[in-house]
Amino acid sequence: MHRRPTTPPVAVFAAALMAFATAPATVAAAAAPAVVAWEVPAEPGLQTLDWASGLENPWGLAFLPDGRALVTERPGRMRLIGRDGRVGPPLTGVPAVFASGQGGLLDVALHPDFARNSLVYFTYSTGTTGANGTALGVGRLSGNGLVDVKQLLVNPSQKGGNQHFGSRLLFLPDQTLLMTVGDGGNPPLRFGGMLQRDQAQNPATWFGKVLHITDKGLPVKTNPGVSNPELGWDPRLYTMGHRNMQGLARDPATGAIWLTEHGAKGGDELNRLRAGANYGWPLVTWGVHYDNSVISKETSRPGLEDPVSVWKPSIAPSGLAVYRGRALPALDGAILAGGLQSADVRVIRLNKAGAAASEHRISIGARVRDVKVGPDGLVYVLTDEPEGRIVRIKAPNP
Repeated sequence: MHRRPTTPPVAVFAAALMAFATAPATVAAAAAPAVVAWEVPAEPGLQTLDWASGLENPWGLAFLPDGRALVTERPGRMRLIGRDGRVGPPLTGVPAVFASGQGGLLDVALHPDFARNSLVYFTYSTGTTGANGTALGVGRLSGNGLVDVKQLLVNPSQKGGNQHFGSRLLFLPDQTLLMTVGDGGNPPLRFGGMLQRDQAQNPATWFGKVLHITDKGLPVKTNPGVSNPELGWDPRLYTMGHRNMQGLARDPATGAIWLTEHGAKGGDELNRLRAGANYGWPLVTWGVHYDNSVISKETSRPGLEDPVSVWKPSIAPSGLAVYRGRALPALDGAILAGGLQSADVRVIRLNKAGAAASEHRISIGARVRDVKVGPDGLVYVLTDEPEGRIVRIKAPNP
């Protein structure tokens, strides 16, 4: 647990904001963003079947080495799913969560050495409506419960409201962990004397950032704020300038790390992550306020990273995977992005330059919260419903 730091003075934050707004570009984008309309062609040759049901607003999915799965339910429960899709009772040992609005028990991920240590990592919101934050916990799976549970870290800057916790997890091959923390919410929410969303450009806070930490919750030594302390970045930060990031995946073939984030109205993004990059929110955006008023007149600016794709209208992206496998050969190399609003999985294919070349859709018919590739090479989709399901995507039977 970390002590809550003193909120940086507005003058200090303003200076930092100006510095990052005018900094030289770190890496040039591969191409201008692809702007994707709501209607895209259907992906042919696939079948969707319910694999599990009876879950209350499931949020995160992780497969065990033996083919079983762990699923979180936002109200605060975690369950084991059998290889046959049978849903087990709630696991014991899961800590209490702040289950309100978009908050609750959120993502789940297994330690890369799970077969030896049985460690389960999970994110959740904790606190009250007046003071809450995104937290990371870890426990050891034993039978039908978690034991030796502890909180590894929690956002030291507690916010108000119940929006934009972010909260996706991704282990990297070196056993370090990426974790998304949302910007905290929409206007009129405020923090530190300014709009809450503006904290995405404050390198001293975690709001609107991707964290890069060890499996003990410590800063990674190669992080921008560690290797270049003059930047003023918190030592756990990997990237900044995000809104609310609920899709995070690594391409095992190329090593590229992909992220989807909810924009404001008409501003959802697919981003390729680069350590130390600033993704611009809310200085630049393709979206507008929900009342159609302008957030920024700029969609791009030197020194800020452009998205690879933008969805207009919004699909409300949540859940992300990169498919590499033989069970569904037509999907090999495709990025699979779930959509809450579009109720589908978007199949995004890239060209040799790394730009978005085409997009199709797999209709699910319900809000898609997470997308994972199972150990059998099939795709599994969580639906965010009071009677939520896990839908399996497979090739049609011959």
